[in-house]
This record gives sequence, structure tokens and C-alpha cells, in this order.
Amino acid sequence: MIEKKEGLSRMMEFAGKYKFLTLLAFVLSAISAVLALGPFVCLWFVARELITSLPKAPNVMELSFYGWCAVFLAVISMLIYFIALMCSHISAFRIARNMRIKAIHHIVKLPLGFFSSNNTGKLRKVIDDNAGLTETFLAHQLPDLAGAIVSPIAIFVLLFIFDWRLGAVCLIPTVIGVLCLKKLMGGEKADSIEKYQNALEEMSNGAVEYIRGIPVVKVFQQTVFSFKSFHDSINKYSKFASSYAAECQIPMTIFTVAVNGAFAFLIPVGILVIKNTSDYKGFLLDFIFYVLFTPVSVNMLTKIMKIIENIMVAKEAVKRIDAILDEKPLKEPEDPQKINGRRVSFEHVTFTYPGNTSPTVDDISFSISEGETIALVGASGSGKSTVAGLIPRFFDVNKGNVKIDDVDVRDVLKKDLMDKVSFVFQNTRLLKASILENIRIAKPKATIDEVLEAVREAQCSDIIEKFPEGINTVIGGKGIYLSGGECQRIALARAILKDSPIVILDEATAFADPENESQIQKAFEKLTKGKTVLMIAHRLSTICGADKILVMADGRIKEQGKHEELLKEDGIYAHMWKEYGRSISWKVTKKLDENNDSSFKKSKRLGKGNDKTS
Repeated sequence: MIEKKEGLSRMMEFAGKYKFLTLLAFVLSAISAVLALGPFVCLWFVARELITSLPKAPNVMELSFYGWCAVFLAVISMLIYFIALMCSHISAFRIARNMRIKAIHHIVKLPLGFFSSNNTGKLRKVIDDNAGLTETFLAHQLPDLAGAIVSPIAIFVLLFIFDWRLGAVCLIPTVIGVLCLKKLMGGEKADSIEKYQNALEEMSNGAVEYIRGIPVVKVFQQTVFSFKSFHDSINKYSKFASSYAAECQIPMTIFTVAVNGAFAFLIPVGILVIKNTSDYKGFLLDFIFYVLFTPVSVNMLTKIMKIIENIMVAKEAVKRIDAILDEKPLKEPEDPQKINGRRVSFEHVTFTYPGNTSPTVDDISFSISEGETIALVGASGSGKSTVAGLIPRFFDVNKGNVKIDDVDVRDVLKKDLMDKVSFVFQNTRLLKASILENIRIAKPKATIDEVLEAVREAQCSDIIEKFPEGINTVIGGKGIYLSGGECQRIALARAILKDSPIVILDEATAFADPENESQIQKAFEKLTKGKTVLMIAHRLSTICGADKILVMADGRIKEQGKHEELLKEDGIYAHMWKEYGRSISWKVTKKLDENNDSSFKKSKRLGKGNDKTS
């Protein structure tokens, strides 16, 4: 098994033909870092000339030469570094782009079941933000990494050229700084980046869901505390950030003091050494060199700390994008078979969601004959939607078989399978596009007449007529939005236009008001005529006419039969029907009470309900 690359080597796999720019930026940055030390050496030569020429006047020509050398080296260093940054930025932009493109191309191949456990907030955060983090690292920190590698070697050599004693003293704060860096970023601290990214993703998910739910929050006058997951994610992030900062407080303080306090070591040693030397001028020149070079060492350590941190962040970012790329698309059959009929059958099917220990669907068997309507009912979490999702391969079963026309759905090409099945979900998704484009997505080559016919059959004519631009009205543009029931009818128009032989209705009337529900029921009649239908509903009144009702509980089919047969059994379904009847009665009674109370208040305002007139 080939071991997968990580970190920088993995990023380079996304670089393509721009990899050489990254390598060029690395080399140029290393050259720039070495040249950047030149001005400090030139300044030391200036100081040496000034001191050795005393009490005479210094050689102006020589001073001028060293000065211009310092300027030249500084300018060349900056110019080379600028070119390095240009190369690294071009390469970084392409790598980040390639990451995003590859991730997006990959997720569209994943089964729809993947998106039930990975919402849009998380996916956006993983793909967009993490690609951005790698871009920042490659564009800025990678060139600095070259300097961080080359500079310590050059500085180490220079420190021991003039006076090994002063050089050794200058290394003391450097060693302390390195030990503090190891404490800050080594061991368990290396896992903190992963925890940090996890906390950010949870907050991002919660924020997206909260923003989507703001209308509900406002209607019921609630606060952010109503969204417990969002509130908990904020608290979790706050707790993690606070504890991490507290753990880093001492080593970070020591690091800052050490790297900025090199003079505290250098000056006392300099005083002791100068007492025991006869060459005061020579020692003073060496001492000046180390004074000039100390800030360079400090800057080097600070850069190394930031680079190490960014390497950890970039490595974690690539790891998270790879986690998406590692998700396996459903396998296409090697010897694909064709579906000719419409009969759907489940044969001892068991399915467990990844990460769960108990099956969501446990050894169920049933069949839907051609032209038959089967209804699934049961409490939330009983496995109804999972059963529906197994037909079009939102997931693949763990045991058993799901078949259409005696052909296992795993032996059918995904495109052919999707052509055979139409869906109308509880949560309808409409694109920010025209109503025409939203409907035509089910059949891209459909003519305008075919779309308009589907609109009429889905009872959507009133929706089209209320907009000046009609069917070309853009949903989501210029403040144009549809109600939940209207969105469901547009989704039904899609399904009618697609005209697939198998229809899955998953809570299709969940968000419809009475008026929209009536229109949706009429659309159902057209959509399901002559089709093989699997219907899931909480409103039991919508499935009374089903050819068979399957009652699910704990992932199993507990009861099955027609509406009247199940009522006679006086089991789970009969109890659900009674509870449903009570809820309707409660709503009607509550509505009548509200109307009576409203009439009473109105009559009081008109003076017709007082004691004198009564």
C-alpha cells in the first residue's frame, strides 16, 4: 500500500505545471535571506573603520564604499525577495484553485446520503477556508521558510568567526527560545490545530443554521440560546481558546523575554572579558558586531515560530480537504444491467449509518408492484426516509438487496437509475435561477410547451401568473421568494416533467398550508398515475387510499395492510390514527375558540355585548 503524502509534499501534488514556481520561490528566498545579512556585516566594517582610525579622521572613501555596499545588498535582497513572492503567489493561487476544483468535482460524484451528514456550512468551511489557508502558507510563509532554514546556518557561522565566547553567549537565548517553541508547538500542542479547526467548523455549521432560522427566531421572539448547538459551539470554542492561551502563557512569556533579552547575557560577559584582554579595540569591534547581530537572531526566531505554526495549520488544512477526497463515490457496476419494469423489492435489507452501532433499517422485506402505491408511516427516526433513500442509492445496503425489476440497484449505472426515479422531498431545494430553469433541470432538453404543461398539471399556474415576468421570474432575485407550499408545487412540476416510472414522495406536504395542500394533492394525482409510488407522510389523511401501508418502528416493519385493515388490528397504526384525529380535533376546536373570542371582542367594541343590551 502506497503511503499517502502529507503537508507540503501533498500540496505540491495540486500544483501541476506550477510546481517549479514554488521551488524557484524557495531558492530565491534563500538567496535573499543570505544577502540580507550583508548590510549588517557592512555596518560592522564601517564601525571598525571609525574605531581603528581614531584619533585620526576615517577614510571617507572606504566608509562610502561600505555604505553603498550595504545599500546595494539591501536593495538586491529586497528585489530577489519580491520576485520570490511573485512566483510563490502565482503558484499558491493555482494550488488553492486546484484544491477547490478537485474537491467540488469530487463531492458531486458522492452519493446524496453524504450530504445528510455534511451540511453546507461545514463543506464550505472545509473546502473554501482550508484552501485559503494553504494559499496563505504557500504565498507568504513558504518563502520565509527558506530564509528560516538558511539564516540560522549563516548566523551560526558568523557568530563564531570573531569571538567564540561572545558567540556562545548569543546562543543561550536562542537555545531557550527553541526549547520554548518545542513546549509551545510540540507533543500534545500539535493536536491543538486539529481541535481548533474542529471548533471553527462547528461554529460555522451552527452559524449557517442559525442564519437560516432567523425568521423563526424573530416570529417566536427567541434568542440565539434557542439554537442550542450554535450556542454550545461558541462556548466550546471559547473554552478551548481560553485554556490553550492559559497553557501557552508561561512558555510564551519566557520565549519573548529570552529572545529580546540577549543583551542581558551579552553585556555582563563583555564586561568580564574586556577586563582580561589587552586588545581593547579589537574586542570592542567584535562586541559591536554581536550587538548589531543580536536583533537578527531575535527576528529569525520569531519568524521560525510563526512559520512552524503556519506549517501546522496548512498541514491540517490539507488533511481536511483530503478527508473529503477520501470519501468514496458509489461504485459503478462492471457489467451494468438495464431496467425495463417498475417493480421495486426489498429483500432482507439491513443498513447502518457510518459511525452508528445499531442498524437504522433492520432486515426488512417488502415489494411495490408496478402501478402500486405503498405508504411508509412511523415515528421520527423509525427508518422511513432511509428506506426511501436506499432505492436510488443515496446509500448502499450493508446486507440484503434492493431491486428494481429483479435487478439489484447496485448493478445499474447511476445515470440510468436516476432516470427511473423521481423525488419530492420534505425540504425542497430551488436554485437561484428562473422558475423555468428550476423546472427544466429535471429534463434539460424539454421544450417550453412541455414545461408549461408540467406547470399546469402541478397546479403552479397561479404561481406563474402573479409575477410580471411569469415563468422567467428569478427565484431569490429582487426579493422574490416562494412559500414552502409553492416550492413543493414547483418540485412536483419537476417530477411531472421528468416522468419517471418510480416516484418517491418524502413528506411532500410537510410545509404546505391547507390551500397549497389541496393543490399538491391534485398534482399528486397526475404525478402518480400509473407509477410505482413509495410515499412517506406524517399526515395520515394523505395516505388512506394507499394500496398498502407499512408501519415502521425501530427500523423494522411492524404492521402492514390497507387503512381499514390496520384500524381493525388496533395496533400501532390504529393508535397513530387516533392521535392524529385528536390533533385535528384540537386544531379545529382551537380555531373555533379563537373565532368566537374574536367575535366576542368585536361585539364588545361595537357595544353589542354589554349587560344592558343583553
